Amino acid sequence: MGQIVASYDLMPENTDVDLGGVIEAVPSVIPNGVKVLESKIEPVAFGLKKVNVGFIIDDESDSIGEDLEKALASIPGIENVECISSTVY
Repeated sequence: MGQIVASYDLMPENTDVDLGGVIEAVPSVIPNGVKVLESKIEPVAFGLKKVNVGFIIDDESDSIGEDLEKALASIPGIENVECISSTVY
């Protein structure tokens, strides 16, 4: 079993979404075998911001990446989830 370090962007539905609340919700929705490394709010454009979250993922199942994306997309106010980088750790 290996580990993967990955970074995900979570795009909100609109500028009214509480991004601090999104960051607080991440640890409660992620599947077993995934740990949060860091999270931050970054500007996108025209007042829109996104949440960027870094993870260490145990490569224990073939569907762990898909499970993580579904979990992140389930956070209220999140419209889109995108893996922007990943590498074997």
